[in-house]
Amino acid sequence: MSESVQLRFTGTLATLTLNRPETHNAFDDALIADLDAALQAVANSNARALVLTGAGPTFSAGADLNWMRGMAKASESENFDDAMALAGCLRRLNSLAIPTVARVNGSAYGGGVGLLCCCDIALATDTAKFTLSEVKLGLVPAVISPYVIDAIGKRQARRYMLSAEMISAQTAKDIGLVHECLPASALDETLERVLHWLGKGGPLAIADAKHMIQQHQQCSADAEVAAQDRSNAERIARLRVSAEGQEGLSAFLEKRPARWIGE
Repeated sequence: MSESVQLRFTGTLATLTLNRPETHNAFDDALIADLDAALQAVANSNARALVLTGAGPTFSAGADLNWMRGMAKASESENFDDAMALAGCLRRLNSLAIPTVARVNGSAYGGGVGLLCCCDIALATDTAKFTLSEVKLGLVPAVISPYVIDAIGKRQARRYMLSAEMISAQTAKDIGLVHECLPASALDETLERVLHWLGKGGPLAIADAKHMIQQHQQCSADAEVAAQDRSNAERIARLRVSAEGQEGLSAFLEKRPARWIGE
């Protein structure tokens, strides 16, 4: 792994930190690969819980702009492979047998929202902001959609995925995106309390409880999961190379309104 992700073990606790504070912990292909490798290492360890957090003042700003600029010039096939890499990483985080806690130390946008939704428990600072902003770029939050919809439900997704509006920490709690919103000074104290209670459960029982919960999700069969990932990856790959996706990203990078605004 490179320095874009830091993995630390303290006894049976694994702490995974997104470590690109200069880009607000934005995703690129290297970070996704490093994150996936770190999650494999956690799965193969004796860790009994995982904490996921971000370095600096932001949890994750979603996709890195320079990376997105490069992917906008790539083929649809290359964009599909890229989206499938993220899909595999998110599936790995979502299906870890140990309890996972998102320590949301700051704002989360796009893919960052997807990451925290893959965790069992999400604790956020009360100053954090959240948004699913993809439609502003002529795209959709395709790969993260199963986890976001599972967290907030279809009704809330129909608002926030379509409006791309900013979500406050309190609203995020109200709609189920995070479990608690707290003053930054109380975040680690609350995290310790949650880990304390998680530590009282039997490891095999917790793993079985997670599997039982996931069996009740709409897409539980392996074949259905694989088909869903492929469908979502195909959707975002197609939109990234579409005229609207190209225009949306260009407008964002050039700091101008997209052509469809005001139509």
